[in-house]
Amino acid sequence: MRSLDELLVDAAAIHRGHVCPGQVLGVRMAMLGCQLLGIDEPTQGKRLIVYVEIDRCMADAIAAVTGCRLGKRTLKHMDYGKCACTFVDTSTGRAVRISAREEARENMWGYIPFGLDKETAQREAYKVMPDDELFVVQEVVIHIPDHDCPGRPVSRVLCAACGEGINDRREVRLNGTELCRACAQGGYYQGLDQPVHRQDKNDLSQRKGTLYPRLA
Repeated sequence: MRSLDELLVDAAAIHRGHVCPGQVLGVRMAMLGCQLLGIDEPTQGKRLIVYVEIDRCMADAIAAVTGCRLGKRTLKHMDYGKCACTFVDTSTGRAVRISAREEARENMWGYIPFGLDKETAQREAYKVMPDDELFVVQEVVIHIPDHDCPGRPVSRVLCAACGEGINDRREVRLNGTELCRACAQGGYYQGLDQPVHRQDKNDLSQRKGTLYPRLA
């Protein structure tokens, strides 16, 4: 595997050359995860699957180092809001979860010169701190069902309500009917041509730039 400095260049390219502490953590997490699994060239093929637990710069850095992508189905986002990720070697079944130590934020001051601002101090300290002071590593077991694996879709059905196609067993069966999750459970979006409940309108009207006026 290439050096930390070389991999940081790749990670920074995603963010117009800027390197932040999260990117350094992400690169080092990816390097350590691959090292522990014995994967020297993670960007080759689809042997490696990575579960990231946060949607911040760290996730971009991990993708840059490993070559894992949402579109390749080798990068999975678990919305836990944690600075952590799990690396899975699909050829052996081994998996390691790596999380950032909270105390690293305080321990970093022993690794950098006095007088740096906090962001610069974190960025530079995270480059040189030992792995065991930055991360917690644990062996884990992950079962990846066939409909979550890389490759062609294993199923496709149409939602009985909206008529849109649903791949890879993401449908919900409700009273014998196959529905997409948006129709069955409520979507993250609201069509402009759809009615809005009174409570929803009141909630939305409190947000800046809302499309809906407050009801009387």
